[in-house]
Parts: sequence; C-alpha cells; structure tokens
Amino acid sequence: MTWEILNIIGTLAFAISGALVAIEEEYDILGVFILGFTTAFGGGLIRNLLIGIPIENIWQQDLLFVVAFLVITIVFIFPDKWMNDWVRWVVFFDAIGLGAFAIQGANYAVSIEAPLIAVVIAATMTGAGGGMLRDVFAGRKPMIFHSDIYALWAALAGFAVGFDILNGPYTTFVLLSFVVVFRMLSVYYNWQLPRRANWNEQKESQKHNRSTING
Repeated sequence: MTWEILNIIGTLAFAISGALVAIEEEYDILGVFILGFTTAFGGGLIRNLLIGIPIENIWQQDLLFVVAFLVITIVFIFPDKWMNDWVRWVVFFDAIGLGAFAIQGANYAVSIEAPLIAVVIAATMTGAGGGMLRDVFAGRKPMIFHSDIYALWAALAGFAVGFDILNGPYTTFVLLSFVVVFRMLSVYYNWQLPRRANWNEQKESQKHNRSTING
C-alpha cells in the first residue's frame, strides 16, 4: 500500500511540475503532455537502467499513466487568471515528487538486495531524474547540478532507507515530509553546496587588475 501511495504521489507531483514548466515556457499542448509524462516517468526509467530492472515494467503502470494524463489535462485547461499562482508552486510539487520517488527508488533497490551505494543512487536518480530530464527538454540548466540543495535530500533519504534508520509504521511519510520541508527550506534560505569560483569571472578580474596596474 505504501509503495502504491508513493507512486501515485510522485507521479501526480511530477506530472504537475512538468506541465507547469511547459506552460511557463509557452509549449503547445503536445509539448505540455510530453514534458509532463517525461517528468513523471523519467526518474523511474533511469533507475531501472541503473540497477538492472526491466525497462518494460514502466509501461505496465496503466493506472499511473491515466492519472498523469488526467492531471496534465487539468493543468493545461486551468484558467489563465489562476495560472500565475500555480506556476509559483512548481518548486513545491517538485519537492513532493523528489521525496516520494527518492523513497520509492530506495525501497525498490532494497527489495532486490542491492548494496547501499546502489540504494543511494537509485534514490537520487529516481527522485531527481525526472526533473533533470524536464529541465533539459525545457532548455534549462538542470536543478540537480546548480540549484539550491536538491539531489542531496534524495541521497539522504536513500541512506535512511538503506540503513533502515526509520522502521516504524508511519516513518515513510515522516521521511517524505523531511525531504519536502528541507528542500523548501533550501530554496527559501538559498542554501548552496560548495562550488568553484567562476573561471571566467576570475579571468576578467585578473585582466581588470592588470589594466589598472598598467594605468
């Protein structure tokens, strides 16, 4: 039951996220559906490739495809006067999808007795893979590589599942809430992972300094 609930939550959240991004980028109806489906199912495809689960399992989820189709349709026909408010919720829906699919991917890896590193990778790529493909298709720099802390929360969920840290009756939803809350906090407070200084900025700064010294 928990497995199916996570599947439905993740599919709904990522289908909405993908459709909203497509509408924000002014895609036509075909583009909205393609981006919605890619976001909803892309992470599962990447996970299956990485840990050796048959790809055809993705296409056997008839109910989820119907759910995704319906929710993308609703988003597409949503009145324009309310759409601006919905677009602001992209990050929230993305956070829900990230958490739900990260936990589901980790559980999937545990169910086939994969090693811990595979559990963490499955959590990270199942959670972040759909959003990564969405951003690529939308011509955006993928959030997983540059945004406020993103994939780290999926990886931590993978560690929690792999080490069986939370094993009570409601702990799956506690872990989901943890991922969503901390993803939203990382956006609100602009938390960032360490990064190298921009190489081009360094060169421009050095060039400016030399021109200043030379007068």
